[in-house]
Amino acid sequence: MITKFARLEFELFTKPSKSDFLRDRQRLTFMDFSQQIAQYIVTGLTIGAIYAIVAMGFNIIHNATGIVNFAQCEFISLGGMFMYSLVVLFKVNLMISFFISTVGVALIGALIEIGPIRHARSKEIIILIFLTIGLSEVLRGTAQEVWGTDNVGVPAFSGENPIHLLGGGTIVPQHIWVFAITVLVMLMLHYFFKKTLMGKAMRATAVNRKAAALVGISVNRMTLFSFAFSGALGAVAGIIIAPISTTSYDTGIMLGLKGFAAAILGGYGNFAGAILGGVILGLLESLGAGLVSSQYKDAIAFFVLLLVLFLKPTGIMGYGESERV
Repeated sequence: MITKFARLEFELFTKPSKSDFLRDRQRLTFMDFSQQIAQYIVTGLTIGAIYAIVAMGFNIIHNATGIVNFAQCEFISLGGMFMYSLVVLFKVNLMISFFISTVGVALIGALIEIGPIRHARSKEIIILIFLTIGLSEVLRGTAQEVWGTDNVGVPAFSGENPIHLLGGGTIVPQHIWVFAITVLVMLMLHYFFKKTLMGKAMRATAVNRKAAALVGISVNRMTLFSFAFSGALGAVAGIIIAPISTTSYDTGIMLGLKGFAAAILGGYGNFAGAILGGVILGLLESLGAGLVSSQYKDAIAFFVLLLVLFLKPTGIMGYGESERV
């Protein structure tokens, strides 16, 4: 038979007290917070990968010509819209559409160099930069006339069932595609610039155009390739983000400017810096939007850009002339 004291002792250790309730509530709140942080990190890494690809596109043209190509923003939009047209409207196979869209935008980049850039009367950097701004407006207006102003969706590359991570976050298969394609692009660029003859010629042109020309390298051809590669990179960024956030004729404006901010943050012209800058910017934006307010999401990138320009204009991985690629 249980004594009165034993019964009280049993109730004391089994019945939850007010302090137990508060402690459990705090534990649940902490778990929810940790899950949110994990989700913000996944989102930040995803968008950071996009910024890194865009930043590398900016870097390629800067290293070859010294200019900032603001038409890069439109390469992103065109990649997504081409993909939408081929996959959704014309029912072309997904992988074939990816290839055609990337090559198509690369050709547009090449045509920009062959036409307006190469035949500009003045080769002053500031003139060429304003020329790319004008070309950006022309491309955006043309895209608006062709596709309209509505946001459109592109099917995910594979199933859409979310995958739950150990840290509590959730990742959808398209996020994995973004990471995988970004890594593949980086490896291909590294191999191209370090191992191939054309890649070495482009690096030589980036270091010293006159010296490259003296040893027989076609500087115009290398510049042409840089615009084509930049167009392809912009298209890839627009294609892989479209299934996550939809796409439209002006999607690339904000993505392109944030990619430019990532390039500045990492060290303009430095490919490793572009990757680092993209990841940092993506994480800052995601965490800032989640923990502070989503209203400041776009402002964060430009605040970071201004901060870097004031404190360390060369960026995190600033380089000398011989380290551009």
